[in-house]
Amino acid sequence: MCDRLDPRPIDAGRRRLTGALGAGALPALGLGTLTPSADAAQPRPAAELLAASDAVRNPAGSFSLHTALAEYRAGKLVASSSLAVYARPAGDGSGQYRNLVRFIGPARDAGKLMLRNGLDLWFYDPAARSAVRISPQQRLLGQASNGDVMTTRLALDYRIDADTAEPLKDADGTERATRRLHLVAQRDDVPYAAVDFWIDERDARPVLARYFTAEGRLLKTAWFRRFQLEAGVLRPTETVIVDGLDPGWVTVMQTGGYVARDIPEEWLQRDYLPRFRGE
Repeated sequence: MCDRLDPRPIDAGRRRLTGALGAGALPALGLGTLTPSADAAQPRPAAELLAASDAVRNPAGSFSLHTALAEYRAGKLVASSSLAVYARPAGDGSGQYRNLVRFIGPARDAGKLMLRNGLDLWFYDPAARSAVRISPQQRLLGQASNGDVMTTRLALDYRIDADTAEPLKDADGTERATRRLHLVAQRDDVPYAAVDFWIDERDARPVLARYFTAEGRLLKTAWFRRFQLEAGVLRPTETVIVDGLDPGWVTVMQTGGYVARDIPEEWLQRDYLPRFRGE
């Protein structure tokens, strides 16, 4: 199932996108020329819009998917990784997910695991046969952090500090009537202290995100694209992540193969990690 998420090819559309970003041409994609939208008669409440966008990114209930990561420097592929992600809603009423991430490739990483259970995030290496606590902010590959490959609901992790209607050109150059929500982390264990998140007002699709430190420094920019039908909903199957300082440092995250399934409770226990054998 993971074969179709091969991170190696870069098609013409992605070349145009990463080429523009590498040339510092973000304003040509609409960012930097934003003006308030004139059509704001009955805007959807910001909290409702953010929750709807979470539902676009993540199915309800338990499910699995495959993720492929590819890191590029100046347009050249330098590293890649393939993952299987298992998600199950937490049973504590929080509305969040618990996650198990299994490393598929490269071969040196095959069989390694990451487990998120509540506020705890663990990394397990079968060679060492021990689990160590890690941070969701740590880099996994390129600009993708451990937290980026986990299933999350922004509406539960962040509070909305600002809501602005703005037209914005998406990654493919199509102008969207979006809402820019400024999100501030409600807990220390979330990957980013603050996020500017642009959501299409019409269908709640995520369009663009900019991630910041607590001091306001831009860490990276992410464009959501290639919306395809997955688990009954059009979801973004590709996220292009650009470093906040070096626009030539780009990470492409592809997701797909969503399957609704029961994730065994035992898979999501730290003590079970040495016994996990996958599928």
